[in-house]
Amino acid sequence: MLTKESFFCDFENKWCPGCGNFQILDAMKDAFAAMDLAPEKLLVVSGIGQAGKTPHFLRCNFFHGLHGRALPVATGAKIANHKLTVVVSSGDGDCYGEGGNHFMSAIRRNIDITLLVHNNKVYGLTKGQASPTSDMGFKTKMQPHGVIADSFNPLAVALALGAGFVARGFSGSTEHLSGLIQKAVSHKGFSIIDIMQPCVSFNSVNSFAWYKKRIYDLAEEGYDPVDLEAAISMARKWGDRIPIGVLYEKASPSYTDRIDHLADGALIDFSYEKDAVQAVIENA
Repeated sequence: MLTKESFFCDFENKWCPGCGNFQILDAMKDAFAAMDLAPEKLLVVSGIGQAGKTPHFLRCNFFHGLHGRALPVATGAKIANHKLTVVVSSGDGDCYGEGGNHFMSAIRRNIDITLLVHNNKVYGLTKGQASPTSDMGFKTKMQPHGVIADSFNPLAVALALGAGFVARGFSGSTEHLSGLIQKAVSHKGFSIIDIMQPCVSFNSVNSFAWYKKRIYDLAEEGYDPVDLEAAISMARKWGDRIPIGVLYEKASPSYTDRIDHLADGALIDFSYEKDAVQAVIENA
């Protein structure tokens, strides 16, 4: 039986004290242990940013890639070995900014991976610029008069593009978030959890206390995540009351399920003629 300690990795952590990333990391460990998901069967892929450092603190396979490029790496890994559980850990700037096109492509393909976005509504690693999810009027050193662009709504976009599992979590509700991660990983196809988290260094507006006053659990209010129109409406709710939980869930064949050759096994298990492949490479 696995425990959270099964995923412990003794790597120096320099996140700011009070950062929501710590709670997200704890929820990930709890979820993986509850699912009895062996570390060697798990791949965590990340890009650049504070959220991108998450795999360093997990005992599992991991790939720390380039800014905004976590999803294409995860897609390639899943196609090469569709039996592997693939989770992407990304920030709001990394995923929705630099990685915006990859975000849309992964949803359209319905690749069977779980995307966990640490959304603190600011660029933390590069010292506090506004991110795609920063609210209108949010002031930073780079935007001293306030943000003048509309905030990007990732969950509404995911739903519009046909994502089969769409959820919102909060780093301060660790047990609830662990449950969401378990549901997302178990879902066959693309799944996203946009995780609201405080940035104690560069975002004094969307604090832990700010969220605690506003969040409410959809499941406790009897919400059923099967109606797409209702889910889009929930995704757009922000301000005085912010819903967390599963907004929408619908099963459909994943990308690798649509590839006939993969019915015979994972690509990594296929035999090939080394000399023939090398010849193709040299003549390309």
